[in-house]
Amino acid sequence: MNDNHPRVIVALDFANPMQALGLAERLDPHDCGLKVGKELFVAGGPEPVRWMVERGFNVFLDLKFHDIPNTVARACAAATRVGVWMMNVHAAGGRAMLKAARDAVSATAAETGRTRPLLIAVTALTSLDHAALREVGVELDAGRYVLRLAALARDCGLDGIVCSAVEAPAMRSAFGAEFSLVTPGIRLAGAARDDQARIVTPEAAAEAGADYLVIGRPITGAGDPVAALAAINQALGHPA
Repeated sequence: MNDNHPRVIVALDFANPMQALGLAERLDPHDCGLKVGKELFVAGGPEPVRWMVERGFNVFLDLKFHDIPNTVARACAAATRVGVWMMNVHAAGGRAMLKAARDAVSATAAETGRTRPLLIAVTALTSLDHAALREVGVELDAGRYVLRLAALARDCGLDGIVCSAVEAPAMRSAFGAEFSLVTPGIRLAGAARDDQARIVTPEAAAEAGADYLVIGRPITGAGDPVAALAAINQALGHPA
């Protein structure tokens, strides 16, 4: 993890791009990064992402690319040209796809003179528990499955993985301090679980070894999102 980057990434999971940009205008790039996922990207296209990048935000493009190697490579190159700070691909896409994505990001960054974005692999979605994994043919428990996919991503030269903070200690032990761990499924103590099967608080995620915490509803659904973000940063030891 680069200490100059905010640890909290606010998930702008909005269907209305203007609503997402309205919240982004209230936030400070020094206090958080921003995540743009499928819903917002489909609704608004790349322009909201460019707007955020131009205003100095670290943008995590969370589109979870998973396709044949050439298609994923082209998508990763396009994301690099937009200027995102981080993007992700599915580790289950296999070795050839992961290497094609890595090579495309590196080559496009060099060609355009941009800093190379972080390329992160998705392992097991936080909505999948052991029963759900078995239902789709994965006999390993969630922890061992994540470990296997994380090892593949590391071997293919990716920068880290998206994983639950529950798996973070094992990932940190297996892959060391330079392998970035990005954790979704963050909820405040006492909050509803919503659609996440494996969740943790921000403090617990940080203690478990997570580098970056993707936090949506506890901030975006708060009466005062700026204050909610400030409180989380304060709890993480990073006051505004």
